[in-house]
Amino acid sequence: MVISSNSTGKAAKGPPEMRTENLSLSYGKKTALKEVNLTIKSGKITAIIGPSGCGKSSFINCLNRLNELTPGCQVSGRVILEDRDIQTIEAIELRRRVGMLFQKPTPFPLSIARNIEFPLREHGKRDREECDRLIEESLRDVGLWDEVKDRLKAPAFSLSGGQQQRLCLARALALQPEVLLMDEPCSALDPIASEVVENLILNLRGKYTLLVVTHNLAQARRIADRVALFWVIEGVGQLIEAGEVEQIFNVPQYPLTKAYVSGRRG
Repeated sequence: MVISSNSTGKAAKGPPEMRTENLSLSYGKKTALKEVNLTIKSGKITAIIGPSGCGKSSFINCLNRLNELTPGCQVSGRVILEDRDIQTIEAIELRRRVGMLFQKPTPFPLSIARNIEFPLREHGKRDREECDRLIEESLRDVGLWDEVKDRLKAPAFSLSGGQQQRLCLARALALQPEVLLMDEPCSALDPIASEVVENLILNLRGKYTLLVVTHNLAQARRIADRVALFWVIEGVGQLIEAGEVEQIFNVPQYPLTKAYVSGRRG
């Protein structure tokens, strides 16, 4: 974990690093991912790119054990959060520490405020004033507070698609995670809403360790510090290459990476 100094001169811990060690995943007899070794750097934005069906979503679902909700899914290898195997962390605690934003907005069928209050209470927050503070803080963090502060009791589904996605991000941030996983967070949004979400992601750099799945190569180049390319080789998803964004786009090591980022493959 990165160590920095705060204003008091005391050492403060930054967001943790994650890494996978020979991570493989299968659904029944079908292998979806094979021996993925990837380090997700502390406080950085890592973009996962690659064609459909190469295992990008399956990979990030392993990072907070969402794959366990899929019948017949089997995982081997390890996922390390900081210096701890995530299998040794209680699932509810792991999913608080490693938040998730999905491709389509997934607000609960509750009010705007209750969408954030509900998971807070599920994680043991009972004090009314503390909940109200966290609701406001998280909505401010995603730029929604001024837009919704006068209608917090309105249904979440009354918001636009972009606002719903920001509400879902606020819901994750309210739990004070360390890592944020985002599975194509802009793919269901119009260009204006996508730009808003992209800017939010950029503003989260350094505060969280971020992993973003995207089909949009231009988006990956705009927002990412690091990029990892996944591909299907003989029917199995594999990690082809990972590195700094400029290296992957300008001087990739592998011909397949060069062909993909130049638009000649995929």
